[in-house]
Amino acid sequence: MATHNQSGIKRGLAGLLLSVLVAQVGWAQPGKPINPALNYIDPTIGNVAPLLNTNRPVAHLPNQMVRVFPHRQDHLDMQITDFPMLSQNIITPQMVFAIKPAKGALADTAWFRRLTYDHDLEVTRPWYYSVKLTDDDILLEFTPGARTGIYRFTFPAGVKKNLLLSHNYANGTYDFQNGNAVVGTEFVNDAIHEQKGMAYLYGVFTGKPQTGKRDGEKDWGRYTVSGIPEKPKKVPGERAYASYSESDGPVVEFRYGVSFISVEQAKKNLEAELTGVSFDQQKANGQAAWAKAIGKITVEGGTEAQKRTFYTSLYRCYARMVDMTEGGKYYSGYDKQVHTDSRPFYTDDYTWGNYLALHPLQIILNPKGEADMLESYVRMYKESGWMPEYPKPYGDRPGMFGFKSSVVFLDAYRKGIRNFDVKAAFEGMLKNAEQATMLPFRNGPKGDLEDFYAKSGYYPALRPGEKETDAFASQKPGQKRSAVAITLGDCYDSWALSEMAKTLGNETVYAKYAPRTQNYRNLWNPKYNMFIPKDAQGNWIDIDPKFDGGHNGFDYYNENNGWSYMWNAQQDLSGLRELMGGPEKMEQNLDQLFREGMEKSKPVFWEMWPNQTGMIGQFAMGNQVTFFIPYLFNYTNASWKTQKYTRLLLDTWFQDTIFGVPGDEDGGSMSSFVVFSAMGFYPTTPGIPRYSITSPLFTKVSVALPNGKTFTISAPKSSRTNKYIQSATLNGKPLTSLSFTHDDLMQGGTLVLDMGEKTDKKWDMQN
Repeated sequence: MATHNQSGIKRGLAGLLLSVLVAQVGWAQPGKPINPALNYIDPTIGNVAPLLNTNRPVAHLPNQMVRVFPHRQDHLDMQITDFPMLSQNIITPQMVFAIKPAKGALADTAWFRRLTYDHDLEVTRPWYYSVKLTDDDILLEFTPGARTGIYRFTFPAGVKKNLLLSHNYANGTYDFQNGNAVVGTEFVNDAIHEQKGMAYLYGVFTGKPQTGKRDGEKDWGRYTVSGIPEKPKKVPGERAYASYSESDGPVVEFRYGVSFISVEQAKKNLEAELTGVSFDQQKANGQAAWAKAIGKITVEGGTEAQKRTFYTSLYRCYARMVDMTEGGKYYSGYDKQVHTDSRPFYTDDYTWGNYLALHPLQIILNPKGEADMLESYVRMYKESGWMPEYPKPYGDRPGMFGFKSSVVFLDAYRKGIRNFDVKAAFEGMLKNAEQATMLPFRNGPKGDLEDFYAKSGYYPALRPGEKETDAFASQKPGQKRSAVAITLGDCYDSWALSEMAKTLGNETVYAKYAPRTQNYRNLWNPKYNMFIPKDAQGNWIDIDPKFDGGHNGFDYYNENNGWSYMWNAQQDLSGLRELMGGPEKMEQNLDQLFREGMEKSKPVFWEMWPNQTGMIGQFAMGNQVTFFIPYLFNYTNASWKTQKYTRLLLDTWFQDTIFGVPGDEDGGSMSSFVVFSAMGFYPTTPGIPRYSITSPLFTKVSVALPNGKTFTISAPKSSRTNKYIQSATLNGKPLTSLSFTHDDLMQGGTLVLDMGEKTDKKWDMQN
């Protein structure tokens, strides 16, 4: 893996190729200046996962519905299955409709024959994708719209040309209209995400192709590609094709619109976006949209590799949420109805991961869009009766534990975003807290475990080997309690609810839920110096917090072990510091976190903890639970260690290579950590409108704010060795603590950091 020092040589060579690539893929449009930051975006960074879900090279417009990437396992899968029209989920791919080219006589095997390609003949940009299919000598190109897309295929001269349509789910249909138009439906039935619903397609082929259909769900027996036996294949749903003769020109296009409302709406989407728009014009439009989004942050200094990592991370922050509005209407998976509304309707979010940094970043860069997203949450609550936590197009996915939507609402409200139905939002927050289950991977009403928690102040755990005794939990096979994680998570959620209640003048709710914010203390075990589970009788359960709890630790923790959850009192970090024995003890605990070994071999450890990747000691960069932890040194007398470790984490785990993301980044949650940390500040506790300062990667960062002002971080001496803050001023006023408020940021101005090698600077502790 190239280091940032080595990458200068690599980038120097890459620079020689830049002008050639600009000409080839149209990064710069004639007569229009290009934002140079766009050249640093590389969607292939992190396309090979350390263990679990990989990060996809998605072509899309910022926060829009159509998201497309090649259907393959990851960057090292050397064949492509097909190319989707829409990817509903970009983490665990949930693709809808598909197209692929084939040449020569059309055979049934063409639909499942995988396509070979060469990465050196593949171009991946946010607004444009192309690949040379090497065995077939076919060039495939794609450019996205908001609810549309254009595929362009260049075949060898003098061959029969075929475009093949298929489905990823059963019961899909295709029908042709007017010779070159096709309509499609696909019934999405994803058992993993418990999502069901319909998607619709309207597409148009160029010219006058011969069209037809073939059956789906047929076992074609064993088929051999390049002499390698394959398993029996099945093609779900109807298949369709459009074929062109040898005498037709080599270039053909397929232009389409998709919809969650109807085929007719899909056609309207196509007509509204692409009428009279050529492929190259749409590519230019997409480039302009990305230039506007990425141009909100400008950096100077740093290495070429650091800029590539930074701007690629910023690009990934625009993958969620997505605007589902179609011509002033939207389909709601929450009441299964089509609604008319003048405001955009957004979905596809994971509050458990995105409350940490993605929503706070959106608040800074696009507060109007964040308000629309919050209002979308309110609509989903009104339509379903529950405030969602993992909203998807067809409903709320059963996801992680807790109600981090409450934190998202409080954080936005306290940062001045009020353009949503605050009363209904609070109503939904309260209903979740009082009536919903807290169990992970479950949705719906609470059970006896929640009543126990409300009475006893902790979620009860089962002892190792003890069978599930709760009637509600046992309804779902394999359900685990995650008892410690739920207790800690509810403390933060209850804090957000109680603080919102206090802000709105609801003293009754505040008085009820404010005490719950301290429940984390009920599971702090001084013997372990960690949060440890208790049984229903109030007795400690003797466990190894590093390794007990079953697969992924779901019995007691969740996706991370006790070392990660040791810090989960974001709502009361000064209280956690006190619980640990003061700032010196908290610093020692943090030090040990980054030094503590696995004790087990890597295969054994990661069989147990496949999400706990990107390790430095027992700190895991690869999962959301830990993102705020490096900033906790600012709550001790050793702020320089926050600067040390954020730099180390960025330099170690976020390289500009295909291996350059240490875990499942969940469509922006991890990338937003990178964006904030590289700029030099971070929202340690969303809900408190204050940012912790760390060492910026760059000598200058300028954030163009929606109010026309600019917030600048200036660190002219910043370098790999000059990474420690010697002094700081905000608008000329010296800082004694390494923090500033959201109001400070939004008023514009300049944060000046004097950087050096010394680590003896003492700062006031944050509280």
